[in-house]
Order: sequence, then structure tokens, then C-alpha cells
Amino acid sequence: MQMMSSQTKPEEGGVDFALCPRFEQTFSFLGKKWNGLIIDVLLQEGPQRFKDLAHKIPRCSDRVLVERLKELEYNGVIVRQTFPDNSLIEYELTQKGEEFKDIMAAVHAWSDKWYCPTEADQK
Repeated sequence: MQMMSSQTKPEEGGVDFALCPRFEQTFSFLGKKWNGLIIDVLLQEGPQRFKDLAHKIPRCSDRVLVERLKELEYNGVIVRQTFPDNSLIEYELTQKGEEFKDIMAAVHAWSDKWYCPTEADQK
């Protein structure tokens, strides 16, 4: 995936930078509130029931969590597993979702090095 494409503007002598549509779409998807955190929980903890995800992401309402899980499933990042023997339903990352592992590790490393929480973040 090419991160940026550029075109020279001869009349201005400059460069017009435009985001690659795939790059822009990916950041929009990951930047949507709770998507990254849901993926991170599933990467760290493995398959989870809804109630466990809700407990691990307490600031996300159940309604929004349901919406995000449906969106992640629609995009092929997670799969909703049902078990016929009982009412157990789990959410698990697909191979596509598992491929976020290195990206999330890099985000954690960057934030550990550069992010300084403010008092507002502590609340």
C-alpha cells in the first residue's frame, strides 16, 4: 500500500500531497471510537463474550459496543461464534483481524514513549 501519492503542480512549482484512499479508509476505520480498543482486547485476551468485552471497555455503552462489533464483523475483522450446545456467543479475531497485531504493538510502543497523560485523561 502506498501511503501518499503526489503530483507536481507546474504552475506553482510545488507538490500536491493526497492520501491514498486505502490509507485514509484504514485510519478512518481504526480511528472510529472503540474499534481499536476492541481489536486490542481481542488481540491481548483472545475470544471474548459480549459481557467480558463490555466489562473490559466500561466507558463504551452496550448499544455502541453492539454497533462496533457488527461493523467489525461486517468488515471481516472479527467473527461471531455461536455454540449450538448452549447460548454461548463469543467474538474472535479473524486472520484479517490478527494482522493488526504488529500495528497495535507499534502504537503501544509509540504511546509509551511519547504520550504524557494529562489530568483530564485520568478521569
